[in-house]
Amino acid sequence: MQKVKLPKQVDPVKSAVKRSEYSGVMMSKDMPRLVEVVSGIADTIDVYLKFEKDEQGLTIFHGTLSTSVELICQRCNDSMAHSIDVSFCFSPVQGQEQSVLDELPEAYEPVEVNDHGEVNLLQLFEDELMLSLPIVALHAEEDCPVKEEDMSFGDIEPVDERPNPFAVLKELKRD
Repeated sequence: MQKVKLPKQVDPVKSAVKRSEYSGVMMSKDMPRLVEVVSGIADTIDVYLKFEKDEQGLTIFHGTLSTSVELICQRCNDSMAHSIDVSFCFSPVQGQEQSVLDELPEAYEPVEVNDHGEVNLLQLFEDELMLSLPIVALHAEEDCPVKEEDMSFGDIEPVDERPNPFAVLKELKRD
């Protein structure tokens, strides 16, 4: 299958009827929020995407995303490479009716379609990639130039021990 640039908007119901399957790329420059939170990113994001109907007749689309980014290590402030591989499985829903969301199996993440029945794949995939980033970017301890002995910032002075305010109650208890 040839890797092509994927559409930014797609109708999941029509694509599921056709059993569409995509293997392609999305440009990282089209994802400004993701570009803003990383210090560097590969030019393309590899995407595999398959639309189908499940046994219950629900429209689903699933696949994988993969790319590599540069993050700033919070321990040493150096740049570090991080690869992102995300698997997803979505089911399109119209509106936010709770009964519709309750009937959806747990394996499927609901995604809302617009008034034309389309899903914005670009925004959806950007959200997925951002959620897969680590909360705190750190090198592995053995790879980080900052060692454990370099992480202390002075000595902690001992605290003067204050008298216990309940010591008076202890005296009353003896009587």
